[in-house]
Amino acid sequence: MRVTSWAMSQDELASASRAVTAAQGAIATAAAWLAGAGDIDLNQQVAYDLAHAASAIRVAQSMLAYGAYGDQEARTSCVFVAEALADIQSRVFAREGLWGLSSGWLDPALDFLRVWRDPQVQASLAQVDAGRHLDADFEMVRETFHRFAEERVKPYAEDVHRQNSDVPEEVIARLAELGGFGLSIPEEHGGLASGEESDFLGMVIATEELSWASLGIGGSLITRPEILARALLKGGTPEQKRSWLPRLASGDVMAAVAVTEPDFGSDVASLTTTASPAGQGWVVNGVKTWCTFAARADVLMLLARTDPDRTKAHRGLSLLLVPKPRANGHSFSFVQAEDDLEGHANGGSPGKMEGRAIDTIGYRGMHSYEVSFDNWWVSNDCLIGGEQGLGKGFYYQMQGFENGRLQTAARALGVMQAAYEAALSYSRDRIVFGRPTADYQLTQVKLARMAVTVQAVRQFSYEVARLMAKGQGALEASMVKAYACRAAEWVTREAMQVHGGMGYAEEMPVSRYFVDARVLSIFEGADETLALKVIARRLAEDAANS
Repeated sequence: MRVTSWAMSQDELASASRAVTAAQGAIATAAAWLAGAGDIDLNQQVAYDLAHAASAIRVAQSMLAYGAYGDQEARTSCVFVAEALADIQSRVFAREGLWGLSSGWLDPALDFLRVWRDPQVQASLAQVDAGRHLDADFEMVRETFHRFAEERVKPYAEDVHRQNSDVPEEVIARLAELGGFGLSIPEEHGGLASGEESDFLGMVIATEELSWASLGIGGSLITRPEILARALLKGGTPEQKRSWLPRLASGDVMAAVAVTEPDFGSDVASLTTTASPAGQGWVVNGVKTWCTFAARADVLMLLARTDPDRTKAHRGLSLLLVPKPRANGHSFSFVQAEDDLEGHANGGSPGKMEGRAIDTIGYRGMHSYEVSFDNWWVSNDCLIGGEQGLGKGFYYQMQGFENGRLQTAARALGVMQAAYEAALSYSRDRIVFGRPTADYQLTQVKLARMAVTVQAVRQFSYEVARLMAKGQGALEASMVKAYACRAAEWVTREAMQVHGGMGYAEEMPVSRYFVDARVLSIFEGADETLALKVIARRLAEDAANS
């Protein structure tokens, strides 16, 4: 069945809404079952599937509003809702009892699914751009950062990836001139943020465009300053804000985040790196890993245990600013100068900081390091929040990471958009059996589902940005990251497949998109931890309290 008229699309959009409502009911039932089952860790598979199903349906809910813009938007929304429901059904099938559902839970939506999962209907959307629907100010932001990405980032992207070299200093300098490092820093501290909804939305739009050109040297370049700025705004002293925020906004100071440790990954409460009192400051000892951009950074945002009582878990952690010299390349080693130790107890011996880059299959340019600290001393004014910040490091860090999750979704969005564009262009030029591959239904359906997925992530990211601007949206930020990062893996994989054998060649950018996308589900909160410890837990808690 082909859906051709605007009126019919609106009727089907109403059917999509009913289907989403049915799915929301199923998720609520499953969340109640999970809450009643007790320990989530004893039901991890159901909890994981529930988290991703709930995230997909939350994206679908956002798409219903987008569908009201017009015919193509309604079609795009209906296809996305249908595919989201099909994915949930695949998770539930033969496990209905574990979700508290009957086998016919999806029956009311079957007619809708038959229409919008029809390959002919989906193929008709293969080359449709339904539009972002941004107002003039935000469209100008998009155009500005897209032009910057095209002219200043993209020319370096392939060479940096293949050579595994450093982020070009020109990119950093030009992005600083554009104000890219001050998107979330208030105007009073030298940034561009006005305290309005535009701050978060502008960050999402800028991040997508930068990541479209390169994940490693584009969109991710502004992530770490974003995280540190949010932590400082949440818990920093007035002096710390005055000292650090203007320099972060201008790009004079570049930041890295040192949280993860080799033995604990996302288990932040078990961290062992210590910061012990020493004179008028703290001595840091321990090892951090996956510390992206650590060599080039001027300061590390370090989460360390300041309370030796390990039973306090995350309540014994504090956040420190650790200044360091700049370095290039894949390793560094520093010994503190005696002049840097004023205030150290008894003129203590200089500390050492060493780092080595961890070679990765993608996400190259910034490099991620393992960094060791041996009696590295920092002064008291480097403790974020001062004495009031003791034991609050986990909470300050999470303020930055919640925003980081939204930004990671925007990074995934940029990579997906680039992959879709590459696949669409290649399919028009590649001739197979006498016809462009773009003329074949299978390719058309792939392209349509890719385009629909990209638009859905984009619209939900916009919604989450607006929620976070109101001080809401913590759960939705986790959901958009969970959904977008998995979606990016699928979109880039399909884009590579559309390229055939050439998709596997390094000379084609789509191979870079594919390996870059793979990291998205790992950093800023691993997919499994995010699903189990944040999304599923919150759904179960809400169900128990309802």
